[in-house]
Amino acid sequence: MKIVIMRHGDAVIGADDDAARALTATGRQQSRNMANWLQSQLPQVDLVLVSPYLRAQQTWQTISDLFPGAKVETLAELVPHGRASRVVDELLALQDDIATVLVISHLPLVGYLVAELCPVQVPPMFVTSAMAAVEIDDSTGTLLWQQAPHLLKNL
Repeated sequence: MKIVIMRHGDAVIGADDDAARALTATGRQQSRNMANWLQSQLPQVDLVLVSPYLRAQQTWQTISDLFPGAKVETLAELVPHGRASRVVDELLALQDDIATVLVISHLPLVGYLVAELCPVQVPPMFVTSAMAAVEIDDSTGTLLWQQAPHLLKNL
C-alpha cells in the first residue's frame, strides 16, 4: 500500500479557535499545485483520510476534483497532536483492501506519522502543502519521496 501524507495548505494566523483556521489564497494555490504534481505521479487514490479541522477540509475541497472516485473519510485523530500510533493502526488495517491512501493533516502529526511508519527514518520537515510518500510492505514502511511546493518550480 502507498500512503501519501500531506500537510494542509497555508492558513490564516490568529483565529479564535485553531480548528477554525481557514486556508489563504496561497494555501489553496500551493495545495492545487501539489495535487497536480501528485496526480502525475500517482493517478489513482482509493481513500482520502482528512483531519476535521477547517484548513485540512478546505485543502481536500481544493484538490478533490483531481481524484474522482476516491472514498473520503474525516478521521478525528488527524489533528495536530493526534496519536500517530492510532492513525498507523488504522492505516495498517486497510492494507489488504486499499492500494493508495492520501492523508491530509497537520504539524507535528505528519512528521510523526512518517516516523511511526518508517522507524529508521528521521521525521521529515513539512512546509505547508508538502507531501511524503511511504510504501508499506506488511507493517514495514519505506519513505519513497518528499515533495514541497517551492521545489516544483525546479522540476
